[in-house]
Amino acid sequence: MAGGPFRCQAAAHRYSSGMHADYALCVESGLPVRCPAFAMEGLRVKESDDELDAALAGLGVELREKWKGIELSRITGIQPVREIYRAMGLDPTRHRPSSEALLRRVLRGESLYRVNTLVDALNYCSLKYLVPYGLYDLEKIRPPVTLRRGREGEGYPGIRKEYVNVAGRLCLADESGPFGNPSSDSDRTRIETSTTRALVVPFLPPAMAETAASELVTETARTLRRFAG
Repeated sequence: MAGGPFRCQAAAHRYSSGMHADYALCVESGLPVRCPAFAMEGLRVKESDDELDAALAGLGVELREKWKGIELSRITGIQPVREIYRAMGLDPTRHRPSSEALLRRVLRGESLYRVNTLVDALNYCSLKYLVPYGLYDLEKIRPPVTLRRGREGEGYPGIRKEYVNVAGRLCLADESGPFGNPSSDSDRTRIETSTTRALVVPFLPPAMAETAASELVTETARTLRRFAG
């Protein structure tokens, strides 16, 4: 399927407390999602951090207590993100947003995979706000970056997944092809301890208020900088 017209955010130079910079992202018209992408530089990614591990454990306890006995579909924040998938013609219970997959693990009492401080800190944010994010090493991306509907036959080797099919689904793509979506990112652009520059893409429901989206971006950048800055 050919993509529709694209609207491109202007290359941005607005910084928030020196923590992040808006990122120019071209978005295919008509997609049911908001993506206030931003870039972070000067990162110092470590394998682990005791304070971050404690924060993740504490958030897990908080979420299990808060949502004990509540059906997943009735948890605040789940349905607006699922609607993004439904609007794309996908069943969100078969193709789960990464935020929902994380929450399911936590509510079952299972530990989250630990990767490194940048990835783990973003997982903390995903659980806190219950929205999926994409996280990519900017040195491994070939601009321009576009958010579009995946085309027939498109996909990529995923992180801990042999292949991620993106045909008919939201996907981020660069000059080398697709590399990310709200469910699973590619191995090609994965974050490592050598990463110093990263692209962060929140996949937000279009109805989210501008003030709420702005606060989410600011707090996400602050958390990432705290643990990997």
